[in-house]
Amino acid sequence: MSTPHTAAECKLKPPSSRLTKLPTYVFAELDELKEAARKRGADLIDLGMGNPDQPTPAPIVKAIQDGVANPANHGYPNFKGKPEFRQAVSAWMKRRYGVDIDPDTEVQPLIGSKEGLAHITFAYIDAGDYSIVPSPYYPVHSRATWIADGLVHHLPLTAENRFLPDLDSIPEEVAKKAKLFFVSYPNNPTAGVADLPFYEKLVAYCRKYGIILVSDLAYGELAFDGFRPPSIFNVPGAKDIAIEFHSFSKSFNMAGWRAGFAVGNPEIIKALYSMKTNLDYGLASAIQDGGIYALNEGEKFMAGIVQAYQERRDVLVKGFRELGWQIEPTKATIYMWLPIPPSFSDSKAWCRHLIDTADVVITPGIAFGEAGDRYFRVSLVSPKETLQKAIDRLKEKGIRYDA
Repeated sequence: MSTPHTAAECKLKPPSSRLTKLPTYVFAELDELKEAARKRGADLIDLGMGNPDQPTPAPIVKAIQDGVANPANHGYPNFKGKPEFRQAVSAWMKRRYGVDIDPDTEVQPLIGSKEGLAHITFAYIDAGDYSIVPSPYYPVHSRATWIADGLVHHLPLTAENRFLPDLDSIPEEVAKKAKLFFVSYPNNPTAGVADLPFYEKLVAYCRKYGIILVSDLAYGELAFDGFRPPSIFNVPGAKDIAIEFHSFSKSFNMAGWRAGFAVGNPEIIKALYSMKTNLDYGLASAIQDGGIYALNEGEKFMAGIVQAYQERRDVLVKGFRELGWQIEPTKATIYMWLPIPPSFSDSKAWCRHLIDTADVVITPGIAFGEAGDRYFRVSLVSPKETLQKAIDRLKEKGIRYDA
């Protein structure tokens, strides 16, 4: 009879090098700083995370509730999604962007766009392949390639170039080895925006080298002052080489429901579909019902969501100007991207200073790659009164850009 072993006697094998070689996830470190501050009794104002604070519009919730009650939705969902969902996506793309999308071959529902971005990477990147990623970057744009044992060539985004990548700076040997080129405009974290002339140059570049262009349009609906972000498919020929990711999280305040979709080249969509069949079981049918309602009827409440964020942006623009920052109003997203004061060594030190001095939380720019370390991100996911309270705290503590 064998002797039972205690957990302490059982030495588990380590995780894969794919996981352990990844850079530290700064958001986890930020959580630790916040927890330590709360333990000392701090009343934190958290402007760091991008989780929408407003509820999902009631009619969308009702559509999901009705879907949950429908026994037809209680089985495994179809990998390709409901035909009605794909048709709603196609109609929305035509209505919103003037783009023709085949609902049968050019649409793939997703359990949130983040997993789709990871899955498209796994579908194409082998060890040694390159992804080209503008930096600062949304973490999954780079990390999925590293997990797949690929290489990432980072293109710096600078204020001088309106936070657009310089395609001419990409080495020829990288371009020839690259399989994927990620872009995300309106951009997280910089809030930069792209116009059609930039997209035209980008499409021509990717066509020249046979690179798959991955456009992350998660913030396409959250634009201000009359600005309307374009789709990559507004460029002729883009569908030959591109896939575009859309999210319900920010546009419809549906972050917790985990819903999104990809549209684009049928071969690329098929590769994404094939990867998903091996890794998940598709978007829940009842959530698709909510998505259908949001796509078909969302214009009824989108204006209110956008207006709320624009008003919050205006509060922070005014407030940070009064604190010495020379900034222009952002045109889109739920973020502001600001330089840290010159007197601070890096964005983590600045973040710790704001928490320790004013009980205000921001996201250090290093969370989005080394190119972001002289910046910090502020989110617009709190009521105007809370944002003003944060500005007031900074004023009371004498915190200024030029201090």
